[in-house]
Amino acid sequence: MMKNLIKSALLFLFLMIGVCLFSQENCQVLKPEIAGSYTGKCKNGLAQGKGKAIGKDTYEGTFSKGLPEGKGTYTWSTGEVYTGEWKEGYQEGEGQYTFKKGGNDTIIAGIWIKDVYTGPKPAKPRIKSSLGVDRYDIRRVGDIKNRVLIDFFQSGSRNIGIENFLMTTTSGYETSVGQSVGYEGIIFPVVIKLNYTTWNKLHTAQNYIIFEFEITEPGDWKVEVHN
Repeated sequence: MMKNLIKSALLFLFLMIGVCLFSQENCQVLKPEIAGSYTGKCKNGLAQGKGKAIGKDTYEGTFSKGLPEGKGTYTWSTGEVYTGEWKEGYQEGEGQYTFKKGGNDTIIAGIWIKDVYTGPKPAKPRIKSSLGVDRYDIRRVGDIKNRVLIDFFQSGSRNIGIENFLMTTTSGYETSVGQSVGYEGIIFPVVIKLNYTTWNKLHTAQNYIIFEFEITEPGDWKVEVHN
């Protein structure tokens, strides 16, 4: 009986290995340069998830629908290496490209769009001066418009006690959306400075506010100032 169990277990193991091998052979990689052999996760006959593909070139990282997607390392047959973000089979996002130049390793790091290097990663927004500001939030919300919109809050609600308001910029023209104010048509980098007075939380005295910030990366930005 024990021998029969062992035979059954071995048979099951061989069948599973065969299924795995079959699935790997039928798991396609759609980028021609790496479409040779593939080991890794698969879904609906296409490379999906973590895997490694070897063809003329080699890629190891994550896949989606048969193409490099997410993060991974691509090594060309000529020795160049790119490690970073991918989208639909293209170098897309932040990454680092290493190649030989004059016999030495040379590194280019920054942002890529459809395999084209567009420049170094933009610096994060920088506060140049701040007076009377409890906290702030500066975040990029889109890339359709080159715009900065600013909202003012106090104790979790809109700050409606602002007086003597002055706002200046190094580029762009004034705009407003609802209760948000700011600039659009901006050429980045941009420096925006806010000056105003506002009541304190107890409404017993007025504070003078200065908030000056710089944004380098183009896009549609949202700024919240809390007093």
